[in-house]
Amino acid sequence: MATKKDLIDRIAESTGTRQTLVKAVVQAFFDEVTSELAKGNRLEFRDFGVFETKITPARTAQNPRTLKKVEVPAKRRVVFKPGRLMRAGLNGHGR
Repeated sequence: MATKKDLIDRIAESTGTRQTLVKAVVQAFFDEVTSELAKGNRLEFRDFGVFETKITPARTAQNPRTLKKVEVPAKRRVVFKPGRLMRAGLNGHGR
């Protein structure tokens, strides 16, 4: 498993850039992605993939311990569809 710090370290090393600058850029990127998704916008990165939000409708669920019915409100969730190059890389057909 890689963390954000691991990614920052690798980017800084491969580009010869200071970690503090890379950290600021990566965090700004994440903040912008979050902001756009919060506005309901779709983000498309060619060949990488698409981030978008979907609405999960309200439903009635059941507490398995008490068997009491519980109303679950509708909510938005983020979905990601991998692009062509990501699918190829995941299946071992990388560049």
